[in-house]
Amino acid sequence: MATTNKIVRLHEPGPEERKTIMSESEVREVFERYIEALNAHDFDRMTEFVHDELIENGKPVTRDDIIAELKAHGDAVPDFTWRVQDIAIDGDRVAARLFNKGTHTKEWLGVPPTGATLEFGEYSFHKVRDGRFYEMNYLIDAQAVQRQLGS
Repeated sequence: MATTNKIVRLHEPGPEERKTIMSESEVREVFERYIEALNAHDFDRMTEFVHDELIENGKPVTRDDIIAELKAHGDAVPDFTWRVQDIAIDGDRVAARLFNKGTHTKEWLGVPPTGATLEFGEYSFHKVRDGRFYEMNYLIDAQAVQRQLGS
């Protein structure tokens, strides 16, 4: 008996959905502009990069939540920078390995200011639709941060 392999599409995009599919270069460009805005600490520009409602690390949040988090980071570590080391794009997904650095000048993550310069890795995995993130996931090297904050 002969067997055949058959690809079955569970959902064929309609005309409206096909218009919103972005190329990998467009997804990369969105992510790169997002990193530029982060490094400029222009957190109010997140309206340009983040949908009104999204998933962050598996939980529903709003863009305002994201902006508040970023402003808190920027307030406590005013020279915080995100440097992309590696980036991979697959369809609507962007994965990046970043290196973060900044000086801890105000309470951050429950720790009083230390004046220490922090350096740690971050991995981010975001999904893009219509030019903005609808899902954002990230993981930082918490042990490195704790060690540098003395906690």
